[in-house]
Amino acid sequence: MLKRPRRNRKSAPIRAMVEETSLTPAQLIFPLFVTEGESQKISIPSMPNIYRWSLDTLLEEIADCQELGIQNFAIFPHLEENLKDKYASESSNPEGLYLRTLETIKSQFPKVCVMTDVAMDPYSSDGHDGIVENGKILNDETLPVLAKMAVAQAQAGADIIGPSDMMDGRIGYIRKALDKEGFTDVSIMAYTAKYASAFYGPFRDALDSAPKAGDKKTYQMNPANQREALIEAQADTEEGADFLMVKPALAYLDIIQILNQNFDLPISAYNVSGEYAMLKAAAQNGWLDGEKAMLESLLSIRRAGAQIILTYFAKEFAQYFQNP
Repeated sequence: MLKRPRRNRKSAPIRAMVEETSLTPAQLIFPLFVTEGESQKISIPSMPNIYRWSLDTLLEEIADCQELGIQNFAIFPHLEENLKDKYASESSNPEGLYLRTLETIKSQFPKVCVMTDVAMDPYSSDGHDGIVENGKILNDETLPVLAKMAVAQAQAGADIIGPSDMMDGRIGYIRKALDKEGFTDVSIMAYTAKYASAFYGPFRDALDSAPKAGDKKTYQMNPANQREALIEAQADTEEGADFLMVKPALAYLDIIQILNQNFDLPISAYNVSGEYAMLKAAAQNGWLDGEKAMLESLLSIRRAGAQIILTYFAKEFAQYFQNP
C-alpha cells in the first residue's frame, strides 16, 4: 500500500504536528452565577463543581481563574423572588446585585473581559424573556426593556452585551441605544440560533428562572430547523452584532458549521448546563472517563467552527491545559 494514513499517527510528536484543531483557555468564556450575601459558595446539585457565588467569593474565583489563563467571564444573576416583577425593573437598578457585581469586577480586574446577559427571565415574575400579556410574549414592547438593561450594563463596565432573549429586532434596537449613549465600543454577542432545548434545565435550577407558565417555543428556535438559523444570523449581522452564537452546542454542531461557512463574523457556541451535567453524571457513575470526554466534546465544538466556547468546563480545561 502506497497510502498508509497510520504513518501520521505513529507517535505523539507526529500526531501533534498534524493536529488540525486546537483549543486554549483564551478561546473560552466561563459562565459564573452571582447571588446576594457574603462568603457564599452554594453548590448547584445538577451541576457538580459549579456554584452560586456571593460577590466577595466570586472575586476570589475570578482571581483563581486568571491564574489559570481564563480572561473571559459571563455573569448571570440569581435573584430572590421579591425582586422580580412583570417588567424586570431590577435589571436596570444601579444599586442592584447584578450591576454592582459588574462594576466591582471591572474595577478590581480591569483587564478581564466581562460578558453580560440581556434577557428578562432572571428578573421577571413570569420567568419569560419578554413581557407577558394574556399568555402571549410581546415582542416590540419588550425591546425598550432590553435596551435599558443593555445600556445599564454598559454603564457598569460590560465589555460584551449578550442578548439571550430571542426577540425579533433586538440586536438593532440595542445597538442604537448603546451608540446613542456613547457606548460604541461595547460589543454585542447575539444569541443568534438559540433553540428551545431540553438541555437548559440545570441552568434554570441555578437561577430559579424557569417559566411560571407555558414554554419558550414561540421565541426560541425549533430544534428541527437548520435553514432558519441562516435567517436569524443574517438579521443579527445586518443589525450590528459582533459575534453570532449557537446554543446549545453539542446537539447543534451542524448549525455551528453552517453559520461558520456562511458568515464572516466570529462564531461562538454555548456548551450549556445540560450538556455539562450529562458528562458529569456519567463520569461520576464510572460510565466514561470525564476528562477525556470533556476534551473530546470541546474539540468537537471547536472543530465544527466555533472560535469561542462558553462552557462550565472552562476552569477544569484550564487546569488540564497547564498540566496535561
